[in-house]
Amino acid sequence: MKQSFLKKHGSQLLVHILFWMLFVFVSLSIFSRYYWKENPFLQYLSILVVIVYVNNFVLLPFFVKKKWYIPYVFVFAIISFFATQLYCNVFAQCGCSIMKCLSDYLWQTLVPLIFFSFVWVLYRFIEKQAEVEQVKKEHAEMELKFLKSQINPHVLFNNLNTIYSYSIEKPSETPELILMLSDNLKHVLYESNAKTISLEKELQFLDNYIKFQRIRTEGVKQIFYKTEVHFNSVKIAPLLLITIIENAFKHSTLNSDISISIIEEHGVLECICSNDYNREKVSSTDFKIGLQNLEKRLQLIYKDNYSFNIKKAEQFVVTLKLNLD
Repeated sequence: MKQSFLKKHGSQLLVHILFWMLFVFVSLSIFSRYYWKENPFLQYLSILVVIVYVNNFVLLPFFVKKKWYIPYVFVFAIISFFATQLYCNVFAQCGCSIMKCLSDYLWQTLVPLIFFSFVWVLYRFIEKQAEVEQVKKEHAEMELKFLKSQINPHVLFNNLNTIYSYSIEKPSETPELILMLSDNLKHVLYESNAKTISLEKELQFLDNYIKFQRIRTEGVKQIFYKTEVHFNSVKIAPLLLITIIENAFKHSTLNSDISISIIEEHGVLECICSNDYNREKVSSTDFKIGLQNLEKRLQLIYKDNYSFNIKKAEQFVVTLKLNLD
C-alpha cells in the first residue's frame, strides 16, 4: 500500500519538498535583511502552508469540479489579499499602508499558491490522460478478444466436418486428422491468447488447416500453396492470416483454383491469396465481415506497419503486407 502510494505520488512529493526548501531559502536569504534575526516569515510559514494545502485539497477540487472558474479566481484573490495583510500587520509589523504591504509582501503568498495550483492542474491532466490511455487499451483488448472469438468457431467447425466425413469414407486415415485437429485446437485455445507468437507456429497451424481443406475440397477445388520464410523466429499476432485463407475457401466457386502465397523476407511478411468468386455475392455482408474484422485487428495491433488491399477483378485477390520487426 505504502509502496503503491509512493510510486503514484513520489514525483509530486519531491516537487513539493524541493519547492518549499528553495522558497524558504530565497525568502530568508535574499529579500530581507532582518529575517535571520526575528524570523517573522518562519512564524508565518506554518499559516502559509495551511493556506496552500487547503487550496490544493479543498478549494481547487471543489471549484474545478463545479467549473466555477471565475468565482475561484475571486476567492483566490481574497485569500491572497488577507493572507498578505496578516503577514504584514501581525508577523512583520511593518506599519505599512495597504498598497505598500501588497507591493512588498504579496509575492510571498502568491508564489506558492500559484505554483502549487499549477502543479495540481498539471498532475490532474497527466492522470486524466493516463486514465484515457488505460480505457483505450482495455477497449482495444476487449475488441481484439471479441474479434478472435468470431474467428475460432469457423476454423474448428470446418475441421470437425472434415474429420466426420473421413471417418465414414477413409476411417484408417482419421487418427492422423484427429492429431492435426488437436494441434489446431491447442493453437486456437492456448497459443492464440498471446499478443504475438513465432511465425513458425502460425504457419504450422495454417499448414494443418490447408491439409484439411485439400481433403475437404478434393476433386472440387485445386489449391496452390507456397511458403517461403527466412526467419521462422520472427513474431506475428496469432490468427491473422487464417482469416484471409478461410475467406478464400468459404467464398470461392466450385471447380476453381485457390492460390496462397506467404513470403517472409527481412522481417517483412507478404501474404497473397486469390480465388474465383461469385460477383453477385461479393457485396454481401457475409462476404465482407471476415475481412472487415481482420482490418480492425490490423489497425489495433499494427497501426501504420501494414498494408491491406482487396482487388476484385477476374479473381478476388487479397494482399497483406506486415512489418514484423
